Formats: sequence, C-alpha cells, structure tokens
Amino acid sequence: MTGSAPMTPRVRILIPAVLFSLAFAAVAVFGSQILRDVQDLNAAHKDNLQWSLSQTDVEFLEFYTALVAAEGDGDGDLDTLRREFDIFYSRIRILNEAELYAPLRELPRLRTALGRVDGFLQAALPAIDASNAELRQNLPGLAEQAADIRPVVRDLSISALGHLVALTDARREQTGRTLVWLGLSVGGLIVALLALAGYLNHLNSQNVRRRAEVVEASRRMNVVMGTSLDGVIISDTTGCILEFNAAAEQIFAIPAQEVIGRDLADVIVPDHHKAAHAAGMARLRNGGARRVVGSGRVRLEAKRATGEVFPVELAIQSAETAQGEIFVAFLRDISAQVAAEEELVSARDLALAGEKAKTNFLATMSHEIRTPLNGLLGNLTLLQDTRLTARQRRYIGNMETSGKLLLSHINGVLDITKYDAGRLHLRPVVMNISDLVQDIIDNQSASAAANQSVLQWQWDGPAKNWIRADKDRLQDILMNLVGNAVKFTHNGRIRVTLACLGRENGLQIVVEDTGIGITPDQIRHVFEDFVTGDSSYARNVGGTGLGLALTKRFVTALGGHIDVESTPGQGSSFIVELPVEEAEPPQPARPIHARQVRGNPITGPRKVLLVEDNPINRDVAREMLRAAGHYVVEAHNGREAVDLARAGRFDLILMDISMPVMDGRSATRAIRALNGPASLTPIVALTANVMAEEQAAFLEDGMDGILTKPLSKEALLGLFSSGALPEQVEEICDQKEPAVSDEHLQSLKQALSPDGARVIVARFCKEIDELVGWLGQEEGEQRRDLPRIAAEAHKSAGSAATIGALCLRRQLIAIEEAAKSGSRADLAMAIDGLPAIWLATQSALKSAA
Repeated sequence: MTGSAPMTPRVRILIPAVLFSLAFAAVAVFGSQILRDVQDLNAAHKDNLQWSLSQTDVEFLEFYTALVAAEGDGDGDLDTLRREFDIFYSRIRILNEAELYAPLRELPRLRTALGRVDGFLQAALPAIDASNAELRQNLPGLAEQAADIRPVVRDLSISALGHLVALTDARREQTGRTLVWLGLSVGGLIVALLALAGYLNHLNSQNVRRRAEVVEASRRMNVVMGTSLDGVIISDTTGCILEFNAAAEQIFAIPAQEVIGRDLADVIVPDHHKAAHAAGMARLRNGGARRVVGSGRVRLEAKRATGEVFPVELAIQSAETAQGEIFVAFLRDISAQVAAEEELVSARDLALAGEKAKTNFLATMSHEIRTPLNGLLGNLTLLQDTRLTARQRRYIGNMETSGKLLLSHINGVLDITKYDAGRLHLRPVVMNISDLVQDIIDNQSASAAANQSVLQWQWDGPAKNWIRADKDRLQDILMNLVGNAVKFTHNGRIRVTLACLGRENGLQIVVEDTGIGITPDQIRHVFEDFVTGDSSYARNVGGTGLGLALTKRFVTALGGHIDVESTPGQGSSFIVELPVEEAEPPQPARPIHARQVRGNPITGPRKVLLVEDNPINRDVAREMLRAAGHYVVEAHNGREAVDLARAGRFDLILMDISMPVMDGRSATRAIRALNGPASLTPIVALTANVMAEEQAAFLEDGMDGILTKPLSKEALLGLFSSGALPEQVEEICDQKEPAVSDEHLQSLKQALSPDGARVIVARFCKEIDELVGWLGQEEGEQRRDLPRIAAEAHKSAGSAATIGALCLRRQLIAIEEAAKSGSRADLAMAIDGLPAIWLATQSALKSAA
C-alpha cells in the first residue's frame, strides 16, 4: 500500500481559502434572507391587507345598519343606504380584483364566501340603483338577504385574517430558523478564521525554518564550492561570470574578484574558440539547440590567465532563478590525464605494430618454410612412383612422415597466432556431426589398435546429427582430443560420447580414456602453450604441447568451454560444451557440370599453364601433372603467364602468388581482363600463405580456388574431377544479358501452346548440340570450310533468336563474322567460348521449363 502524495504549498493555501469563502458565502446568504424576512414583516401592505379584511366586516355592518334604519325612516336614509352599499361594493370589488388579494382568492373557503357575497351584491345592485319608491318597496327583501349573507361576510373576514395570521407565524418560524443557520454560519466562519490564522502561523513557522535551511544550504554550498577540486563557474545567459570558486582560481591562475562580472569568453575561452562560443551563447538565448548544456562531460580546450591553452573536462547544467536562467559549469584540468592517454595510445600503437610485425613475420616464415617443404614432400611423392628398394621406400616414408609432422607443427603455431591476433575467422556450414566423428574414429583406429586399445563412439540420448557449425574447427578439436587419448592410452579404451544438452541448441562432447591420466598440478597448466604431459628427455610420446592450447582457443572461438577431469593412472575425461544451431538435412544437390572446352568435359588429358618461379616447386607440379597424362606449359612469372594466356588456350591455370616481374594476383587480374576464352579459364592459386584474409583477397582478384603448399598429388589431381573446377559462365552471361529471355519463351508458348514450345526447344537443343560437337572436334577439314561454318552459325543464330537465347546468339554471330572475315585466330577464340555459353543456356532452358 502506497502513501498519498504530499500536498503542494499552493494546495495547502487553497484549501483554507475555499473553506473560508464557503463560510463567508453562507453568512451572506442567510443574512440576506433575514433581511428580506424582516422587511417583509415590516412591509405596509401587510398591515393594509389586514385592515382591508377587517374593514370588510365593518363596512357590511354599516350597510346593514343603514338598511335596517331605512326600513322605518324617510327618504334621507335611502341616500345613506346607497352610500354604504357603494362602499361595501367597492370593498368586495377590491377583494375580487386586486393583485394583493390574489393569494387569498386561491383559498377554497375564502373563494366560496367571496363568491356568495359577490352574488348578493350583484342581486341587490338593481334594487339599489332603482328609484326611491322601488328601493323602499324592496327594502324588506334586501334586509332579509343581508341578514342571510351577514354570517358569510363575517366568515370571510375571519377566515382571511386567520390565514394571514398563520402565514405571519410561519414566516416568523422561518425567520427563526434562518437566524439559527446564520448563527451557525457565523460560528463556522469564526472557526474557519481561527483555523486559517493557525495555518498561516504554521506556514510562517515553516517559512522561517526553510529560510534557515536555505541559509544553511547556502553556507554548505559555499563550503563545497570553496573546497571542490573541480572548478565551478556560474554565469548568466549573457556570459557574465557570477561565481568563480577557489579551484577555478587555481586552474585558471586568476583571483575570483578579478573575474566576477566579466565576460566568460574573455577569461577562459581560447581565442580560436571564441567565435564558436559566441554562436553557442546566442543560440541558447534564442531558445536553440543545447549541444553542451545537459550533455554530460565533454572535452574542450580552455585558456589560463597566462594565455596557456590546456585540455579540460567540462559539464554544464542550467537552472532557473528569480533573476533568470543561469549556467553552472564544472571544469577539471585533465592535462596529466591526456598526457597519460597519449602514452597509452603510443604504447598500444607500438604493441599493435609489434603484433602486426609478428603476424607478418609468421606469414613470411610460413611462406618461406612451406616453399622448401613443398619441394621436399613433392619430390618424395615423385620418388614413390619410381623403382625403389624396400629400404629406400622405408626411408622415403620416414622422410614423408617427418615432413608432414613438421607441417602440422607449423600449422599449429600459425593457428595460435591467428587466434591471438583476432584473425581466426569461423565458417559455419550445415554438417553431419555423426559422420565427422565416425571419420575421426576411422582415422585414429589404426593408431589405437597399435597401442592395443579399443576406440569407439556413441550418442547419449537422442541424436542431433545435422547441425550448423564450423566443421574445420570441430574437426581440429576432435582430432586433438581423440589423438591425445590414443597417444596416452595403452591396452585400454577410448570412448567418445555425444549428447544434446538440456538447454536449446547445446552439444556436449566427452572424450574418455583409461590412459596414464593427468596430475592435479598438470591439470592447472594443461591448456597452456607448449605444455606436455611429460617434458623429460625420456618421454615416450612426442609433440609440441600445442594441441590442447589450440583446442581451448577453438572451443572459446566457437562460444563454448572445455573442462578436464583426470585421475593419475586411471584415465582422463575432456568435456566440451558448444552452442550449435540445429539444421535440416540439406536437399540433394543438382548435378554440377564440369566446365567444357570445345564440347568436352575436363576429365581427360588437359592443357595446363603452370606459373611458378621456384624451379623445385615447378618441377614437382609438372611431374605430377604429366604423370596424370596432362600437357603442361610453364611460365616463370606473371608477365609470361599473361602473354601465354593471350596467345593460346588452356584448360586450367595454376598460379603462384609471390613471383618477380609480376605477382600472381596482378597476373590473374590481367588475364581476366583479356578479351577471349582466357578470361573464362579457371585459375587456381598455389600459395604457402594460409592467412584467411589473404586467401579471400585472392578470390576477389578473380581466382577460382586455392591450393595450399606443400602441394599434394591428391589435391592437385582432384581439380580435374567432375565439378571440382568452379563454373562462372552463367554469372558472366548474367552480367551482360540473360542467357535466355523469359519474354521470348512466354511469347513462344502463347503462339504455339506449351507443348508446341517444348517440341521447338527440344529440336533447338539437338541442333545446337550437333553444332557444338562438330565445331569442337580436333583440327580438321571443318576448320578450313569457313563458308560452311558461317552458314551453320548463321542458321543456328536465327534459331537462338527465336528461342530467346540472347547470349548464345551473340556468340554464334561472332563465329559467323569471324568465318566470313577469314580470321582463323578470331574464329578459334569464338569457337572455344561456345561450349560454356551453351552449357549456361541449357541450364536456363531447363529452369524455364
């Protein structure tokens, strides 16, 4: 339950004022009512009303007396009778018609009596107005009627007077009640006045206390400002300095009495900032944007009395006072802090420069080490294909094993360097984790069997086979953990267990072994660089001690963590928990057609341009390619490669990166810029540089793939397998114009019906297939029959236009024009580019169908 909000001073004053006003209004209302009642009671018409009613009975009696006297007297008495009748008649007329008597006429009793009296008068009126003789004759009847009406007249007078008396009594009672309420209101007014007086006294006490508090707060504020380590400067909207504390005096080296009343710009603002300061103050006065006021601490420059410009940290707030708005500035001299920051920045730059130098050094050393390794391992591969004795084959195998081990150590050092430099990039893909684990188990089973150990793996709970993660890093993690377990376990068991964690998208990998175990002291350092389980010269297993250090880095990079539990002599357990994305199994990929040259896929003997400046590496690659039946042309630098690509046709270009005269990247860009089939030839980089950023740059230059040195026969010859070489023809067609115009195909379908259009397209495909096969044959008679080539190309170009195969039509026109001009070089170039374009057209036609 929350308490009510406190009343504001205005509300506290308004409430008693409202109560006092209500009491005063009540007194005024009741007083005015009393005044009206008194005036009403004292009014003359009330007395006249009562007198008139009383006089009615008197005047009737006088009339009746005159009537009785007239019965026995002479003529003179008749005049008196008539006069008294007229007086009584007038009185009744007044009672019947005067507004004053209207309330009385509303009374039923009075209205009845008044009606009877009026009836009597109307009946007597003819007799009264008649002659004396007639009047005298009618006197007995009049006397009798008057005697009958007399009680009515008296009742009329008495009832009216009684009603008036009752009204007067009621008015007196009402006046008494009003007087009571008036007394109560006056009492309430007095109480309200007393309460208001007490409340005003309370407010006065509060004001006195608050004044004392304000004085005390002002004194404390002066103490705070005087002892503050930050400079405090108060100014008005014109920039006039109102306050200047002691810290500000020390910061700006000027006494406060010399700056109070002066313009702020003249005291602390450097000359080169005065224009901006003046514009800002003008903007504040005009109600514009407040860029610094209320924006927290900002860094600016200030000026001391000596003219020295120095950095300050500044915060400005505004406040409203009785004299108007003021600005309070809090300043701090940060010269020492800025100097320290500059030293830190300088140290950081030196550290970054050192890190960059280390990275560059490692990249250079990688290249320099991998280059001779490429020659060593490549020549060993070539030696294995020659006649060797058993001893020679064993020696070569040992050399190859040592070379591969050296390569793995180099890769480990480079991976650590990339991670520590923040250049380890993840490449998540959809993968089958079960297949990956099975491959690693298969890979390490032979080593485990050599140690008389059993290696197996399993899922604990439901399997999550398909995930999205970095396959290469996961493979490195598993290879290091499983390899270590196999290495340190003899006559035991190694088990890999995968499990889905309770939280969403979590994967746990546990590698358990029954090997030699790890001591508690070793566990504390097991994930450090160059730490091995046994560092003595007599250790049974080798290694650099980088495997677990790399594993730890890779797990961290993937957003997970790794723990180890071990008992010396009983075995170890490494537990890895990783966040992964669950994925759907990928759809079966559509078959990828290999790039075609002259209508034939790159699967048989091909013509390869080998660009390599190192003679040993060149010999190794050349012999591997020739051994596979391929024809190799060699270039010693990039410039030679560009010239050879311009002059001849190649199925594949293997391009070294670091070369004299022209490097491989420049040569690739130059070849891609050539106008001819060479611009479409697949180019694969041969490099010892394993940095991901550098390899990405190679692809941006136009290369289609990368082979990392040391070069292996399997990787090199794998380029020629189906789908291994990237296909870019469709992308090139799309950049110029679509391979097939959808508008043409739709028009064709509307004109011939969909079934008719499919027949035409099938006939067209057969026609182009025959043309491409005929033109793609080896040098022969058809290349010398230029008119026939021109005619066939012209016919097929027309068919391509009908179908909407715009890119193909353009190529066929180029063949036709080259054949008509007789330029066999241009013709060969145009024919060489036709199969790839036809492949792209076929793909587009299938998609449109």
